[in-house]
Amino acid sequence: MSRWRTSTRSGNYTAARVIRGVGAVFALIEVLYILLILFGANSANAFFRFVQQLAEPLALFFPGLFSLGNYSLDVIVNYGLAAVFWVLVAGLLARVVAR
Repeated sequence: MSRWRTSTRSGNYTAARVIRGVGAVFALIEVLYILLILFGANSANAFFRFVQQLAEPLALFFPGLFSLGNYSLDVIVNYGLAAVFWVLVAGLLARVVAR
């Protein structure tokens, strides 16, 4: 025997999970780009270019925010901040939607 949920709250929780998932995917793209840069991936590779084309627009205004003098460190800090931003914003939006 199954029970049907008649509450609209379950729909809110589903929407919140989707929002968190999207934020996590955006952050994962940023982290993947950081790892590709750190491990010296071939910038002419199609996969690298694909990830780069996804990561740069998702980084919003963070690239160039801090210039620390070392390219790898700049990428870690700036794109890392973008990843943290996406996780925080998605978490806040999910919390608002779940209410």
